[in-house]
Amino acid sequence: MSKITVFQTKKIITIDPNCPVATHVAVQDGKILAVGAADCADEWGVSHTDTRLADTVLMPGFVEAHAHMLAGAIWNYGYAGYHDRIDPNGKLWTGLTNIEAVIDGLKTQAQSLPEGAPLVAWGFDPIFLTDERLSRHHLDQISPTRPIAVLFSNFHLMCVNSAALELAEYSQYTNVEGVVKGPDGQPTGELQEMAAMFPVMHRLGIDFRNLGQTEQAIRSYGAVARQAGVTTVTDLFSMMEEGDLKLMQRVTSEPGFPVRIVPAMAATGARPEQLAQRAIELRGRSTDKLRLGAVKLMTDGSIQGWTARVKWPGYVGGQPNGIWNTAPTQIGEICDVMHREGVQMHIHVNGDEASEVVINALDAASRNTPGQDNRHVLQHGQMMGADQFQRCAELGITVNLFANHIWYFGDQHVALTIGNNRATRMNACRTALDCGVHLAIHSDAPVTPMGPLFTAWCAVNRQTMSGRTLGAAQCISVDEALYAITLGAAYSLKMEAEIGSIETGKIADFAILGADPTAVDAQDLKDVPVLGTVSGGVVQLQ
Repeated sequence: MSKITVFQTKKIITIDPNCPVATHVAVQDGKILAVGAADCADEWGVSHTDTRLADTVLMPGFVEAHAHMLAGAIWNYGYAGYHDRIDPNGKLWTGLTNIEAVIDGLKTQAQSLPEGAPLVAWGFDPIFLTDERLSRHHLDQISPTRPIAVLFSNFHLMCVNSAALELAEYSQYTNVEGVVKGPDGQPTGELQEMAAMFPVMHRLGIDFRNLGQTEQAIRSYGAVARQAGVTTVTDLFSMMEEGDLKLMQRVTSEPGFPVRIVPAMAATGARPEQLAQRAIELRGRSTDKLRLGAVKLMTDGSIQGWTARVKWPGYVGGQPNGIWNTAPTQIGEICDVMHREGVQMHIHVNGDEASEVVINALDAASRNTPGQDNRHVLQHGQMMGADQFQRCAELGITVNLFANHIWYFGDQHVALTIGNNRATRMNACRTALDCGVHLAIHSDAPVTPMGPLFTAWCAVNRQTMSGRTLGAAQCISVDEALYAITLGAAYSLKMEAEIGSIETGKIADFAILGADPTAVDAQDLKDVPVLGTVSGGVVQLQ
């Protein structure tokens, strides 16, 4: 047994009802030995008091239960988004708020590239630029010969120029779902969902796997998480090939690596039975800071991209009802096999039609193989209603809601996608909790920036960019939101026995804060400073 260190703090918010508040926490061998006052560890023998955190507030390390390894490495591409963003190196990228600014910004980025090299940018938000839709004609102004691809912020759509369309052999004769065509029958340059996007991505070398599975990407991801107070983070769509696994095991096992990573293997590319066996094999190769064995299933697309599958009356602008990335019959088959084999699924569902299909599939799977405790998770679930949450509670399905959408896209959802009535109940945290659902909330970084306190602020205040409170009936309390980014998120990863609260026996993972989030005004929750983290007892200040 190693020495006992007692961390002295201003206050500890434990998320443990048996000892909700403390001032000291004793740590030994990377785990929590005792919690309480200065004498909390006296019964265990001689201890050393560490006063470095004496002026700070501790919480359990935040758990970001829906994010992607791309959150760091995506900045290898240029930024073309509407909102101001800060990259992992601290550089501010000013938002591009009209098409002219987007074109000018891309022209500047192109000047730094070798002749003929593809120009790839990310983060574009067309829903904010309503005067005209970005098209190949706009991008051809930058270069008619250099292939150009602009990934939308949701990563479900992109816009490309004529040179990129030619590389993919897309023309008026193309019959691929998601290749958008104009009144003249020619492709506009907008490509929706993977079937349409992949041929261009392949030819331009846009490889999310290689981008997110480099040593630099893993380290950058850890840095992004630490800056946000996150000590456990997911990578919710990992190809998890053998080389990826060995690299992640090596990097995450280094002393001082700041975060536990929970990848979910993509449920694609093989028969469900093969995927299930691969997931089970990976589970047995988990380490302290790399937790394996779950899978990610993609169903529909993005609401703000009009590719999510929604129930009647559809989209307010009359757009077609979205795109299935996985057909409903396949969803049923995958759910049945994974449930039977004991593999936890994280299932992307944005629209309420997609949620309904998946809940029905999980209901059928649970009837075919009763008694399984797989704790499947519906990810995003943005349009779910009380009837669906109630069924989730009855079936033991966890839900991880995309609370950040209220701020980033709430006004646009009212005006352009699903209308006022449904937008007021988007990401319905209050209803989920009232129905007895185990709830987490998330950022989906890099779609929106990783920052659990901001995500909690969104769920508490439901404020849009215009200052409107969008659905006051769905607001939750600060305490409920803090639970959702700690123990609630840990539960969704089946890790609640190890992380998510500060209590004896759990891993010593803490978020170090500069103020008490339970004492500030609810409107100021997002502004509570994150000073660093403690990971397995190791202090890592910013």
